[in-house]
Amino acid sequence: MRHIFFLSFLFLILSGCKKSEALNEEAYAIQTVQMPAKAENVTYDKKPSPNDAPPPPPPPIKEKIEQKIIKEATLRFETDNLENTFGQIQKAVASSKARIINDSEGKDYGTVFRNLIVKVPSQNFDRFISDVSKGVSYFEVKNISAQDVTEEYIDLTSRLKTKKKLEERYLEILKKANKVSEILEIEEQISTIREEIESKEGQLKYLESRVSESTITIEFYKTIAEKEGVKISYGSKLWNAIKSGFYTLSDLLISLLSAWPFVILFVVFAYFIRKRLKRRKKE
Repeated sequence: MRHIFFLSFLFLILSGCKKSEALNEEAYAIQTVQMPAKAENVTYDKKPSPNDAPPPPPPPIKEKIEQKIIKEATLRFETDNLENTFGQIQKAVASSKARIINDSEGKDYGTVFRNLIVKVPSQNFDRFISDVSKGVSYFEVKNISAQDVTEEYIDLTSRLKTKKKLEERYLEILKKANKVSEILEIEEQISTIREEIESKEGQLKYLESRVSESTITIEFYKTIAEKEGVKISYGSKLWNAIKSGFYTLSDLLISLLSAWPFVILFVVFAYFIRKRLKRRKKE
């Protein structure tokens, strides 16, 4: 009987030791397990404290800004036939959807020339230059320039947005104003801002028009024979001299007519002097 009681007591002691070892191992395992990081998008019902730091602002979205380039060109070359060259330029104008804004022609001592100013869509600039250059042996002047105005465009756009936001704030303040003096002062500020906005919008439109359309100046000429030039030049001078003499004579007659009282007095005075001289001779 004692042996049975002793064995039971020993069994209980061993069971208790095993349970305590199991509990210690479980506690150690819980302590060594790392908690997972909090998800960024998890929301909690806990109200934010005023002492908590504000959440970081979202990263700015980088807008892709198209490069703004102003293209211009000046061309000068000699041709054998002005009409054929002008016809070729007209075809280039039509195919490139361009437009001629100025057309002038003239003649000097040794050449007959024609000058054109053409507005070409910027995307067709290179194509137009290529079409006009066909058949040209060489250019006396070929100047092509490209000016990058992207920074100026961005600056104007930014300033315009700032002015518009400022105008909106003043309009909101105007709605809440009660005193006449405050209303007048705010309206004056709004008027000044509105003028600045219109000025910036005008500058922006002008810049966009120069970017969207390129300006090309074309001068082409034909050399004429030296003798022909002398004949034309001498004939022109002779005709101008005849016209000048006619105008001079007309001016003289008009001057005499305007001075008719003095002419009459001179004639009368000369008559009496002549008569007196005749009397002296008779005596």
